[in-house]
Amino acid sequence: VKKSAVFLCAAMFSLLACGCAPAGQMPEEAVSAESPAGTEASTAMAESQEETTEAEGEESMMVNIEVNGETLKVKLSDNSSAEALKALLEEGPLTVEMEDYANMEKVGSLGTDLPRNDERITTGAGDVILYQGNQLVIYYAPNTWTFTRLGKVQDLTGEELYKILGSGGVTATLTLE
Repeated sequence: VKKSAVFLCAAMFSLLACGCAPAGQMPEEAVSAESPAGTEASTAMAESQEETTEAEGEESMMVNIEVNGETLKVKLSDNSSAEALKALLEEGPLTVEMEDYANMEKVGSLGTDLPRNDERITTGAGDVILYQGNQLVIYYAPNTWTFTRLGKVQDLTGEELYKILGSGGVTATLTLE
């Protein structure tokens, strides 16, 4: 039985090698700089696969935050904290009462703890942050501290974001896009 299995594996390898490359070439040499059509085809296929993966990832990692009648589109970060937030939102919308703090952010309790991926960062306008594992923060001005980045508001300047958030407290409702 062992001899048959070894023979079968060797035969399969030989067939694969013969079917993939012209005689005398290793399979990885079959598509080379001398073969522009093969290179273009494999490059196009790789780019298409990357675009599909990126598009799928962006769709699945977007959250809406409705505040003062406006919808903020937030692209979530690639970490366990953002994944936990997404899982929480799969159960339904989440409403967070947020207060202004230090004329740079809105902050409010999530009502639950999420995993922390804290690192020392400087925030910018539109950064959505997890603070102390249970506070949601939306920045409209810079701050440096140890936080977990949850995501980033898309397509708004700091000035536009400040106009939407206003100077007092707000109610923010988070939903999956």
